[in-house]
Amino acid sequence: MQPKQPGPAAVPEKRKRGQGVGAVYDALRHEILDLTLAPGSPIDEVKLAERFGISRTPIREAMVKLAGEGLVVTLPNRFTIVAPIDFPNLPQFFDALSLMYRVTTRLAAANRTDAELEAIRELQAGYTGAVEARDVPAMIEINRNFHAEIALAGKNRYYADLFIRLLDEGRRLLRLYYSSYNDKLPKIYLQEHEVMITAIAEQDIEAADRVAGAHAGQIVRQIQASITEDRRLNADLTL
Repeated sequence: MQPKQPGPAAVPEKRKRGQGVGAVYDALRHEILDLTLAPGSPIDEVKLAERFGISRTPIREAMVKLAGEGLVVTLPNRFTIVAPIDFPNLPQFFDALSLMYRVTTRLAAANRTDAELEAIRELQAGYTGAVEARDVPAMIEINRNFHAEIALAGKNRYYADLFIRLLDEGRRLLRLYYSSYNDKLPKIYLQEHEVMITAIAEQDIEAADRVAGAHAGQIVRQIQASITEDRRLNADLTL
């Protein structure tokens, strides 16, 4: 169900240019990552301008920012849609993601500094709070930053860049993951982060590899099951 959209009267008449762009970007980014705006759905700049009470220029600037994150796509006819999820190639994506979980966590165990370890722990504390509050947008964002920080601690820029790109590409899939648990992540999966941190802290490379592989595996399996169930339900509804 689409959220009720406020009309122009609900928005102050005078709005600074940057604020207009920021408001559109923040709102659409949240709706795309939360799957309120479905993959492949059209984005109507005219309706957005009416919704936010601004001209189409800041709307287009927000589109450019979202396109830079791979969240929207402008077609050759200049029509903009929410970026589709490439379901046929998900097995390849999952293979790459799982491998990078393992590689980056191994490297972090070998190369992390005390300051980087502390930064990882701080992100985990934030993630725990988001999980307890069932704040899914925060869960998605902090989880991404947690694993990105681990990748950066590994000191291989190429691996880190690739993994961060995969994490960004998979944010909407992670929304499916949390939805499969009714947005209440079981504590056992929250604790996997803690085990990962322990392996990194103790510089136990093999343990880091094992827990990262297990962590990636359960996420992939849960997302795959969620997609299969959703497609089965949709097929049943069309009968």
